[in-house]
Amino acid sequence: MAVSSFHRVFTFECRSDPDFSSLPSTENLRNNRRHFPAAGLSVAFYGVSSPILRFPPNFQRQLSTKARRNCSNIGVAQIVAASWSNDGTGNPAAGAPPVPAVASAVDATTAPLPLDLDAADDKNVVAAVENGAVQTNRSSYSSFLKSDASKTIHAAERLGRGIVTDGITTPVVNTSAYFFKKTADLIDFKEKRQTSYEYGRYGNPTSTVLEEKISELEGAESTILMASGMCASIVLLMALVPAGGHLITTTDCYRKTRIFIETVLPKMGITTSVVDPADVGALQSALEQNNASLFFTESPTNPFLRCVDIKLVSELCHKNGALLCIDGTFATPLNQKALALGADLVMHSCTKYMGGHHDVLGGCISGSTKLISEIRILHHILGGALNPNAAYLFIRGMKTLHLRVQQQNSTGMRMAELLEAHPKVKRVYYPGLPSHPEHELAMRQMTGFGGVVSFEIDGDLHTTIKFVDSLKIPYIAASFGGCESIVDQPAILSYWDLPASERAKWKIHDNLVRFSFGVEDFEDLKADVLQALEAI
Repeated sequence: MAVSSFHRVFTFECRSDPDFSSLPSTENLRNNRRHFPAAGLSVAFYGVSSPILRFPPNFQRQLSTKARRNCSNIGVAQIVAASWSNDGTGNPAAGAPPVPAVASAVDATTAPLPLDLDAADDKNVVAAVENGAVQTNRSSYSSFLKSDASKTIHAAERLGRGIVTDGITTPVVNTSAYFFKKTADLIDFKEKRQTSYEYGRYGNPTSTVLEEKISELEGAESTILMASGMCASIVLLMALVPAGGHLITTTDCYRKTRIFIETVLPKMGITTSVVDPADVGALQSALEQNNASLFFTESPTNPFLRCVDIKLVSELCHKNGALLCIDGTFATPLNQKALALGADLVMHSCTKYMGGHHDVLGGCISGSTKLISEIRILHHILGGALNPNAAYLFIRGMKTLHLRVQQQNSTGMRMAELLEAHPKVKRVYYPGLPSHPEHELAMRQMTGFGGVVSFEIDGDLHTTIKFVDSLKIPYIAASFGGCESIVDQPAILSYWDLPASERAKWKIHDNLVRFSFGVEDFEDLKADVLQALEAI
């Protein structure tokens, strides 16, 4: 009898060791033993509440998709038998002690479990391999997850996931490698006739859930995770810009990205054009005069929150044979859909809004399967894999992403208006303000403007330091997008190694403040900011 035809199956039961004090005699054990030749199992019913099954190696891979679950992400568990009889009816054999009926069986890291085990089509849970990365079929989520708020919670989990479990939360699979039952299975995997994981650097079931969740939010075919946002930027640039190629980027961007572009890429013969985020004419000239492979830009940018017309520049790039990648970290997938606007790729430092709790590092890139596959090949060589424990923290953090971003959008907008009206504030940079140079563009392509507000104090370096030091709620720290408010002076935090004249080239003046508003009460933040302004 094939295992998948059984009506009752196995499950893990995590419990304390059973009481063997009342074991029957050896003869009774022999009489009560049942044998399942098709599965290669022998089960002794000892009269204890949970008799233990011994599985042959990799037995769980023989079980049907509809018969698999595990109880936890802990490697060892005690296994309980279902009340099968020799005739397969499900009734105990004569004279055998009753065995508690149990629900299901185990799975390690194969195909995900459908929501409705009896009615779901197998096609909804079939996994695919993309350069060693296992991916699941997400086609059915659109039927019942209409909003991003629901997707942040349920996408890649509610209809099944790479780790099959009865638990509501996705478990952590802490493993560095995955085994194959026999060499023939390994060959089938290598020749793409079998789906599996192979090595921890190439993929992990916990990470796959996060990748699929982000893909669902971005409307992407595929997503790849990396150990940090900076790691994602570097691997993307190295994978898509060939040696001797040309890259276009913008004046306003994260400094470490600029350093990599200016100091490392030239060693590979890669040249770069730098344009203002809103200067479409300069971008068009750079595309026409150079055989550019990629236009890489943030939108909004760091720290001035400049916005790029994604729809327009994507058309220009594609007309000239270049790809467009948007770093949407400041926007989040909730406030801006870069791929829908025409970008080929969108990346995020997941460390910021996605994680949202200032406790985990990570980065991601989303786009077409073709482009992500190219990036994945280099990523597997270079390493920089996201730890599965970090993936779990991101999955957890993203379940409140819509709530946090909603609050931060509101606080950011109200604080920007308050700061702009204050006499001790010289200038405010926030896309939601009509005074922002790309305000109308931001209104078209964004649904919210985030919790980061940059502004200039009406004073010098020391006046600005006094303002920052007078604040009681925010931490003076790097990063943004988390629950806790954070404040910094870019001239000190990010550019202090440069003289003031060099900082001025990038408009990083001594009185510039970048304030990331968290999810604290608005009135508390307002009072704190106002008292700090009064102190200067």
